[in-house]
Amino acid sequence: MEVLVATAIAAMTGAGAYLVLQRESFPVVLGLAMLSYAVNLFLFSTGRLVVGQAPVISAQATGYTDPLPQALVLTAIVISFAMTALVVMLALGAFLERGRDTIDLEDDPEARP
Repeated sequence: MEVLVATAIAAMTGAGAYLVLQRESFPVVLGLAMLSYAVNLFLFSTGRLVVGQAPVISAQATGYTDPLPQALVLTAIVISFAMTALVVMLALGAFLERGRDTIDLEDDPEARP
């Protein structure tokens, strides 16, 4: 189970890093989302992969799952949603201002010194 989760985290991180390095803005947004999903899955897996255990310690519980990574993942989901919305609005503003969906500045006469 741990190998499967580690492989999924590695694949999502690799795909996210590849997409962030693209020139168009839409793949960059998808890459940032993939990276945030990989971080969320990593944080969630640090709380031990235990099925059927209580998230809090009680007197009769023999084992428990750490609730801190679950709280961190919930916070990270909200932050990544806000970050994605901000990046989408920045890309939309750049598209409406420049009239194209690229981050490439080689062809832009305004970017030359």
